[in-house]
Amino acid sequence: MYYDVDKLRQIKYYIDSLCVYDVRDDEVVNALYELLNDLDSSKMIRSYSKLFMAITENGSLKHHIAQCILRNDNIYTRACCTGQEHRLSKKLLQAVKIDLDKLEKIASLKSNDIISRTFDDDYRKMLKTIPSWDIGESEAPLTDGWGECMQELAAYYQQNGYGIFSSDIAFAWREGKLAPITSTDPVRLADLKDYEEQRQRVIENTEAFLTGVPANNVLLYGDRGTGKSATVHAILNEYSSRGLRMIEVPKSAVSELSLIREAIADSPMKFIIFIDDLSFDSNDDSYAELKASLEGSLSVKQANTLIYATSNRRHLIRENFSDRQDDMHSGDVIQEQLSLSDRFGLTITFINPTKDDYLNIVKKIIEDRAIGFIDEEHLFEEAEKWAQRHGGRSPRSAKQFADYVEGAVKRGVSW
Repeated sequence: MYYDVDKLRQIKYYIDSLCVYDVRDDEVVNALYELLNDLDSSKMIRSYSKLFMAITENGSLKHHIAQCILRNDNIYTRACCTGQEHRLSKKLLQAVKIDLDKLEKIASLKSNDIISRTFDDDYRKMLKTIPSWDIGESEAPLTDGWGECMQELAAYYQQNGYGIFSSDIAFAWREGKLAPITSTDPVRLADLKDYEEQRQRVIENTEAFLTGVPANNVLLYGDRGTGKSATVHAILNEYSSRGLRMIEVPKSAVSELSLIREAIADSPMKFIIFIDDLSFDSNDDSYAELKASLEGSLSVKQANTLIYATSNRRHLIRENFSDRQDDMHSGDVIQEQLSLSDRFGLTITFINPTKDDYLNIVKKIIEDRAIGFIDEEHLFEEAEKWAQRHGGRSPRSAKQFADYVEGAVKRGVSW
């Protein structure tokens, strides 16, 4: 199956002959390839040092190569993501197995394999002054015999995605490309109190989307601090293990929605395009792209994307005073405002809670914190004062007050 050549030449041939898992652009693999090309030349010591640093910065050689496999974007990983790998040709599946075997051997290369094959005594002495790199261990689902782990790998890709979508679940659209958001809001649906009916509608719509049946774009509108954005964040955290990913788009980039959808058009994963705090001035014509994305243009309708937006306004286009100067134009403005908001198939309203509901939210959050006995009468009295000083009653105020109480209790101070 493999050429009968010495180990280092064999490793170089393995890198050259990768077919499906082409990782030659990876920093560590590229540094290794350079070293293999520089053996017994004046460049070898510098190349060896460069490889050592690249491996050390990425943990260990075997762990890093395994991560390259788990995060690779190729025809096999994309097929696995939707459970369609069985439809690939036998030749391609065989190539996957061979690549995995080769990558396991590449990941097992030791520092001494290089030193022992160095024929120049001065080079060998200098290489021994550099510490050996760490081979380390791979991680599940890649155990010993990577080529035999294809079934486990397929299950991993189906649950965790492929490429950049395997390492991150949220992305921002910046300067015409997707940028991973490495630190996301960890809020879960169970952390959000009350508004069960509103959230259930979002949950049912999202589950329909993930199942592949018709689902709607969603507009969550209402008072600030009522949990609109938190609901969307919690939906992502709840369903990321089922292939859901989110792309956060600033209002300033709404005109680029068609570009965003083109960038993910071939992906088998499901994407929520999230636009927070959405509204337009009447003289801002960028909302035309949003209208087309919601309903109008065939070129932007895709089964793998939905738009979830939040707004404090039911009418997403702000009306200027000049728009009211004549009755005919005023009527056009109203129709234009409605034509945008009505294109969201699902509109869900969040309004500020009553006093009793607000206090109930505070109580539920405090109970979740499990911080010991809290006098309910004192809790409610202070919660009301907090709301009066911090913008009124809302779930956001309730959470902020609960954070304050927990901090005070844990520090042993009165509140």
